[in-house]
Amino acid sequence: MKNHYYISAHCSISGNTVRYNNEVVFEGTESDIPGFLLSVYQHLGIKYPKFYKMDNLAKLGWLAAEVLLKDFDKAKYQPTDIGVVLINASSSLDADKRYFESVQDIASPALFVYTLPNIVIGEICIRHHFKGENAFYIFDRFNANFISRYVSVLLETGQLKACICGWAEMTTTGYKAVLFLIEKAGAIPFSIETVKMGYDSLPLVKTNGKRG
Repeated sequence: MKNHYYISAHCSISGNTVRYNNEVVFEGTESDIPGFLLSVYQHLGIKYPKFYKMDNLAKLGWLAAEVLLKDFDKAKYQPTDIGVVLINASSSLDADKRYFESVQDIASPALFVYTLPNIVIGEICIRHHFKGENAFYIFDRFNANFISRYVSVLLETGQLKACICGWAEMTTTGYKAVLFLIEKAGAIPFSIETVKMGYDSLPLVKTNGKRG
């Protein structure tokens, strides 16, 4: 894959820790997933009441996007220039199980809304007014090859000028989000190797390559 594009920012949320560009920006002590996600939200100092209505997967991806985009100048793009491509292994299973449990009594419309994994993309796009290409794919494990190649096609064909991509997984027992912001300017080449390194929590090192 040609290195025409670069990782301009990356972040991860896992193991009660939030990282942005290799640096730890928050560590929680909560033993439960909802409590930790709430503590991240409060730490970021955001006022967004709709957050409280989201399911855990949407909260996880939404929070990761907030961290990822904190220095992003979206004003230099049109809303249709920015897209979101995410993958995970269990789809919306966490919300599916909760909804199924609610059906035993009175089905919860609030939970039913989140029984599609791409709703997390919708929450991100609504928050930031993104209107570009977006998709959510399911793989049995993180697929750096797919992410790198698919996003590169979107960028190289001009369908997008910037893209948020990566992994957002939520189960009843664990979670992990790893997001990358891909643009034409930067110092970390966007490649299968760098995407895999980011997912594996290995430091991404700037190069002396093309910069914007």
